[in-house]
Amino acid sequence: MRGLVSFIADLRNARARELEEKRINKELANIRQKFKDGNLNGYSKKKYVCKLLYIYILGWNVDFGHLEAVNLISATKYSEKQIGYLAVTLFLHEEHELLHLVVNSIRKDLLDHNELNNCLALHAIANVGGKEMGESLASDVHRLLISPTSKSFVKKKAALTLLRLYRKFPEIVQLEWAERIIALMDDPDMGVALSVTSLVMALVQENPQQYKGSYVKAANRLKKIIIDKDCTVDYLYYKVPCPWIQVKLLRLLQYYPPSEDTHTRQLIRESLHHILESAMEMPKNVQQNNAQNAVLFEAINLVIHLDTEHDLMVQISSRLGKFIQSRETNVRYLGLEAMTHLAARAETLDPIKKHQGIIINSLRDRDISVRRQGLDLLYSMCDSSNAAPIVSELLKYLQTADFAIREEMVLKIAILTEKYATDVQWYVDISLKLIAMAGDHVSDEVWQRVIQIVTNNEELQVYAAQNILQYVKAEHCHETLVKIGGYLLGEFGHLIADNQGCSPIEQFMALRAKMLGCSSSTRAILLSSFIKFVNLFPEIKPQLLQIFQDFSHTLDSELQQRACEYLALATLPTDDLLRTVCDEMPPFPERASALLSRLHQKHAGTSDKRTWVVGGKDANTDPKEFNLVQHTGLKRSFTNAVSNNGTPTTPNGGSNGASGANDLLGLDMSGKATDANAPNLASAAHLSPDWEIGYNRLLLRAEGVLYEDAQIQVGLRSEYRGELGCIILYFTNKSSSVMGSFTTTLDNRSSETLKSDVKGLPETNVLPDGQTQQMIMFEAVNVFEHPPTIRISYLAGSLQALTLQLPVVLHKYMEGAMLSADDFFKRWKQIGGAPREAQKVFGLVGKGRATSMGFTRRVVEGFKWGLLDGVDPNQKNIVGATVLHTRNGRCGCLLRLEPNFDTMKYRLTVRATDESVPPVLLKLMEERLSQGEAA
Repeated sequence: MRGLVSFIADLRNARARELEEKRINKELANIRQKFKDGNLNGYSKKKYVCKLLYIYILGWNVDFGHLEAVNLISATKYSEKQIGYLAVTLFLHEEHELLHLVVNSIRKDLLDHNELNNCLALHAIANVGGKEMGESLASDVHRLLISPTSKSFVKKKAALTLLRLYRKFPEIVQLEWAERIIALMDDPDMGVALSVTSLVMALVQENPQQYKGSYVKAANRLKKIIIDKDCTVDYLYYKVPCPWIQVKLLRLLQYYPPSEDTHTRQLIRESLHHILESAMEMPKNVQQNNAQNAVLFEAINLVIHLDTEHDLMVQISSRLGKFIQSRETNVRYLGLEAMTHLAARAETLDPIKKHQGIIINSLRDRDISVRRQGLDLLYSMCDSSNAAPIVSELLKYLQTADFAIREEMVLKIAILTEKYATDVQWYVDISLKLIAMAGDHVSDEVWQRVIQIVTNNEELQVYAAQNILQYVKAEHCHETLVKIGGYLLGEFGHLIADNQGCSPIEQFMALRAKMLGCSSSTRAILLSSFIKFVNLFPEIKPQLLQIFQDFSHTLDSELQQRACEYLALATLPTDDLLRTVCDEMPPFPERASALLSRLHQKHAGTSDKRTWVVGGKDANTDPKEFNLVQHTGLKRSFTNAVSNNGTPTTPNGGSNGASGANDLLGLDMSGKATDANAPNLASAAHLSPDWEIGYNRLLLRAEGVLYEDAQIQVGLRSEYRGELGCIILYFTNKSSSVMGSFTTTLDNRSSETLKSDVKGLPETNVLPDGQTQQMIMFEAVNVFEHPPTIRISYLAGSLQALTLQLPVVLHKYMEGAMLSADDFFKRWKQIGGAPREAQKVFGLVGKGRATSMGFTRRVVEGFKWGLLDGVDPNQKNIVGATVLHTRNGRCGCLLRLEPNFDTMKYRLTVRATDESVPPVLLKLMEERLSQGEAA
């Protein structure tokens, strides 16, 4: 476009701004006239819109031409459409009134078979997509992502577009998409897997339960990349296989608690071991070193999260000690961050304390990020043994620290001082010294917390009152100390009134001298202190009344009202009301400290949430509650002082306010409210049609077909010994195409009483007529009622999925027993009736069903009862005995079944030494017997 090139050249050659402005105004007038005349072809529109874009990028206001740019999106030629989309992304924002005009054009391009048009539309949605556009087009973006006909580069852009929309409007990504999105983590194209993993990482943080299937996917993919070297040459970055996805997968694994499945743990352990071994040799190439370190540090964080072996932790601590001494700033920073994570998780801090000197020196690093990270680490590694030297060093550094981190430093010093104080004087000295040094960087929470602690601990009150009086008497005293002085002397000044230099008149004069230089809020606190002085020190009442009279004429309405009320109160005929109003303040209620709330606010709103908080192991014990007081020394008395926004309250009920502990809710990684509404597709509530055919068959057999349709056959083989059971599932591909991203998800509702352990996972891809298998171990800890279910999903064009119930039920852990008639009746009487007996009369359900003695005996034997023939006087009745094996012990069970083949009904009675067993066995046998057999 020669005209555009010429126009740009003219602007570049302009020697003054006035000449440039003149040329631009001339061009704008020309373009405005051309658009007004109309009859422009696509090429001309494109050229003029390009000129407008260039003018706009230079910073000049372009208030017309937007509609022409929007019209270019509908052009058939790619070059014109491209300029149209470029103009839309620059000119329009998500609230722009013209944006709704382009929604249909964008949807048309999303549905187009031309991949380039798909990409242009995805770019536009990602860059300017508002809520309305996102809601209208999100399903089309998702369709492009999961479509088997979409090219890899389209899938990548679709995944990243969904990620952008999700970060703006989380409700746009529907919960039912989860299974299909997770399946793409197995995509053979590394770029698609990388983009989808980025999307999943964001989704997992808000809906961990819904996306828990990503955990095994991440472990599998990591093993393939690191151990199996499954990475194309295109994604080798200086000999490191795709370090970007390795880092993301390692981070994703940290969003969940360690897996209980042996196979998954082994996959992760092998990958971590290989990463740590590979990092022993430091490459000379800088880029390779950076990539290797990126993976290594994330692997170290995962090892700390898993807390695998003590020896490995010591090895990691030693390696991190070398990293924090590195010449590279980035390496020092990452080393300190990883060591902070280690301090937050480790059982003992001894390996970290070896590097305490180096960590303290990091406070003087030339890079502020390293200094900030060093501060976090010192805070996390502090305990009762090293609190004094660490707090002392932090106080020294506070005087020269950057203004950007001073407030955070003050918070951390205040928390550590309270947390590990074993001496009351040390606590008071450090707290007041900290406030005196920090000045304006002391947040309200800090000085209010000091008052709470002193108020709730009698042993602190005299010493604190004496010390604060000396600070107030000094020539230079920060206003925050005056606030503390006003409150503490008003409450506890009478305790030191007989001491030298602490007489009532000296306390009054010290506070009055600072009054004129303070803010209105501080003066209000001092007036409240003086009314308390009226009650405590009648000898200085005239001086106090004069203060109230002076302030009764002030222009500040709050101070004026307060002074008038106090003056009236102090001049009443009797002192009864005065003594009642000025009674000693009660202790503050026991609540969580607001200091921690303030400290952790900076992490609450980040897009990538950490699974740990800065602080020691006690702060990370429960992610929902970060308790402050977890130490010896003053623990008993300080516990009484734990309160949240119980800020110092003035006699008239006023409060300065503080952040509540609810701010910590932003750090809760245990799941969000949205997660509660997420459907668990692997649960019994979503069982597939015809699931019960194979299930009922295998209730009485050890092996057979659990499920079969036109595409897949699921076979099962099982073996039970005592309380242990093993099942092997066989998955056969009956179709003529490959099953991709083959995934199984186990859902165990009885996880407390029936422990499961996945010993192997099926292959990701199953060839036509091919077969893969999976082994699962089950241990009966105690009596359980609900059998586990399994979700099987795979890609065969579209996503195919089914949910089946596994025949792992209580009677599988039983072993038939043989008893004589005397032994049977003796034990039957010993067990007795309810609650260790369950009995029910029931008939057949469904039409065309029948029953017989042969069928009934087969069912009873299938439920692993030892049949005792000749025991019951009625030969038609069936009597049985069995022993149930669980980890908690064995349980004897007896059965009496009275069939009536004429009425097609049963009377079933079950007795057991454990009262929880009979109802479960009765229910299982009723369900099976009532189905009868085909007539």
